[in-house]
Amino acid sequence: MTNPAPDSTPKPVDDRGVRNLVQRVLAAIVLIPLAIGAAYAGGWLWAGLVALVSVGLFLEWRSIVGPRPGWLAIGLVYAVAALVASILVRRDAEWGFLSLMFILIIVWVTDIGGYAFGRTIGGAKLWPRVSPKKTWAGAVGGTLLSIFVALVFSLSGVGKMGPLVLLAAILTVLSQLGDLFESAVKRKFGVKDSGQIIPGHGGLLDRLDGYVFAVVAAAVIGLIRGGADGVGRGLMVW
Repeated sequence: MTNPAPDSTPKPVDDRGVRNLVQRVLAAIVLIPLAIGAAYAGGWLWAGLVALVSVGLFLEWRSIVGPRPGWLAIGLVYAVAALVASILVRRDAEWGFLSLMFILIIVWVTDIGGYAFGRTIGGAKLWPRVSPKKTWAGAVGGTLLSIFVALVFSLSGVGKMGPLVLLAAILTVLSQLGDLFESAVKRKFGVKDSGQIIPGHGGLLDRLDGYVFAVVAAAVIGLIRGGADGVGRGLMVW
């Protein structure tokens, strides 16, 4: 009895990962200039954008948690905190834009580093029960890129190196905690994505979870050091 010949039929290529990556890149090409342009303009344009986004954050939160008053209250605080912090940071006429860009870039490279290092190196999971794809390698990679950003800002004459590196480390950790927090909420309620408004990313919560934690912490630090009109300066000038 002869053994059957091995199946040489080509296996179909699963290109979902490629499509997702392309969608993420295209979305970033559109959204990043929009965010930077509104941040640069400041005033009512920035306030209007973050107000719309904050409403979207709360609506997505409500779609996840349902009609549960306690959870809805948490979502309302979450969205309002993001709104107020974003406006406070940008309100500083001299340092608002630079400080906001520092926060945004830290959040972006944290996400990029987590994805790139996590996919390339792999290894031990950060919190597998909540977010099975996130790894310690990704967390370290995002942190290293954030520190590099702080070095670039400092070497460009924006702020002192030591405080900026420490600030970058704090913000990148909080950005990652924000990501894990949102993942934990979605897992608790059995939801994969908070929405489908951003191709390749899901919903606003999926895209901005790290930013919310980072910008709120940054606003608190800047407010303590610089007052309501000098949040940006309090954050960047040490």
